[in-house]
Amino acid sequence: MTNPEVEVELAPLRALVLEQGNLVRELKSNGASEIDIKKAVAELKLRKKILEDRELELTPNVVTFDRARMEDLLKRRFFYDQSFAIYGGITGQYDFGPMGCALKSNILSLWRQFFSLEEQMLEVDCSILTPEPVLKASGHVDRFADLMVKDAETGECFRLDHLIKNALEKLSKDKNATREIKSECEDIVVKLDGMNKAEMAEILNKYKIKSPLTGNDLTEPIEFNLMFATQIGPTGLVKGFLRPETAQGIFVNFKRLLEFNQGKLPFAVAQIGNSFRNEISPRSGLIRVREFTMAEIEHFCDPNQKDHPKFDYVAETRMTLYSACNQMDGNSARQVTIEEAVKSGLVANQTLGYYMARIHQFLLTIGIKSECLRFRQHMSNEMAHYACDCWDAECLTSYGWVECVGCADRSAYDLSQHMAATGVRLVAEKRLPTPKVVSVSEVVPNKQILGKLFRKDAKIIIDALAKLTLDDIKTVGDQLNETSEYSLTIADGNTFILPADTISVKNTNKTVHVEEIIPSVVEPSFGIGRIMYALLEQNFQCRDGDEQRCYFTLPSVVAPLKCSILPLSNNAEFQPFIRKLSQALTKVELSHKVDDSSGSIGRRYARTDEIAIPFGITVDFDTLKKPHTVTLRDRNTMKQVRIDISEVIEVVKELSVGRMQWSEILTKYPLFEQQEVTK
Repeated sequence: MTNPEVEVELAPLRALVLEQGNLVRELKSNGASEIDIKKAVAELKLRKKILEDRELELTPNVVTFDRARMEDLLKRRFFYDQSFAIYGGITGQYDFGPMGCALKSNILSLWRQFFSLEEQMLEVDCSILTPEPVLKASGHVDRFADLMVKDAETGECFRLDHLIKNALEKLSKDKNATREIKSECEDIVVKLDGMNKAEMAEILNKYKIKSPLTGNDLTEPIEFNLMFATQIGPTGLVKGFLRPETAQGIFVNFKRLLEFNQGKLPFAVAQIGNSFRNEISPRSGLIRVREFTMAEIEHFCDPNQKDHPKFDYVAETRMTLYSACNQMDGNSARQVTIEEAVKSGLVANQTLGYYMARIHQFLLTIGIKSECLRFRQHMSNEMAHYACDCWDAECLTSYGWVECVGCADRSAYDLSQHMAATGVRLVAEKRLPTPKVVSVSEVVPNKQILGKLFRKDAKIIIDALAKLTLDDIKTVGDQLNETSEYSLTIADGNTFILPADTISVKNTNKTVHVEEIIPSVVEPSFGIGRIMYALLEQNFQCRDGDEQRCYFTLPSVVAPLKCSILPLSNNAEFQPFIRKLSQALTKVELSHKVDDSSGSIGRRYARTDEIAIPFGITVDFDTLKKPHTVTLRDRNTMKQVRIDISEVIEVVKELSVGRMQWSEILTKYPLFEQQEVTK
């Protein structure tokens, strides 16, 4: 925001955000109560939202289009449409048609080239169906739970915390609302996150909250898990879920992947696949859906060495960063190089910074506009407790700024959780500069006596003893010394009293040349559907002077089809040239479409523009003459050049992969003025 007049209008809003941000900092530093901090943060979020909305309104329009017109075009040309539409459709589920499928495939192909190949990543394809213990360990079973209510008559579902929040905010804004009611409503909204089912049900009854759509009564609150639950196998005894993210498949295979990489750190693993979240209220097209494609990377590295060997390659990349500090102070995003951001400590480390820069480069390459892209840092109240730093690549759309890629330093959380749940050592070995002597403690079970005393439970006990931590082992020793027995509680809650003759604690000294470390993980996570939607919005255009002619300016590297072949008319003499050109394009692996349907050449150009075909080869009457030539048309400028038929395939190929630009073609070949079809 460099316009002085705009800044004058925004200054009071910025001051309000800064004032509240300073209050939040002061409360935290003074050790204020959790509820007071939550209230202050809620007010900060509200002020920040008002500022950002006004800032967007005053920003020169970088996304100028008619959403309804774009969605009509996407549906009419079947880029994508609601799944099972002939049965009435399912909210939050979409089928990709030929053009949407090709666009998605091209984005993923470029992603593989950009990340998997260029960074020499290991790629895996893990099971979608995931047993409950895996997601219990990762925290998803407990974290992915919400309360909802239903309209008692229509069955319409509402997420309970959102429903209460909206209802109470509406009530507090009522002109007849007393100061006491306003204060009470504000207090409840702040406390909502920590409320249980009974407390929320009490609020529903107290304020007589009804369905916002019909005014009907609501059911009692129902617990709802955002993961799709299922049973694995015919007995139904093994509970599972459709995975909510692809990452866990990589973490549980860490040991095998480390072995494949010859035990060396750092290394990165990539996976592309579908994930599922049973959203209560899916909305906004591809932005919030129940089934979506993710492309995720897990970069494993030494927690004490997070430098990246290729950081120098991206150090000068200028990016728009919206730091947590700027958000709290009411300042707008700033453009800095990633090198400056890492050196100043704004971005936690080189590895995180490297991936942020590569994400930035990738998004620009596929056609996201630089002025519509920013990286927003998570504020402390958003950040997962285990994360060191987290940035979202956000794209500007008609829905506002939408998170399309997350890039987080997840520390060693995931591997630690799975290691604790399974007892499998998910660690890497790091060679020490000099050997050192360490104390080693372990619980040694007397298997013979344990077998006699506990019979079938003996194996369970031995397995549980093997999972004890160093602190647990110290406790075992202390209890044995004090009471000559140890009380062992296992995962299912059962407790076994182990006499002193069944176990012992062995302490030894050991010279080690390597140490075990649990690697940290830096995770870039791409939401392909969201990226596609932002890309389509930002590249939707209408012709000057003809608002009915709409098209997409998708770069050729991701365009669904690279080229069209259009005969000027249905003259039979054109057919041999059309076949020859089609075969030649196929041979060099360029997707294309032959449009020899009826209609004027201008109408057919418009049809190919609608499906984002960047280049068009037209066979006309001059093609019949020697030397045989055709015209080559550029979608964005609508300019055409005449070119020899023997050269055109290679030129289209160079243009399609980005090795040549249309401006170069204009300097090399003569411009062409369109012929009449009746010639």
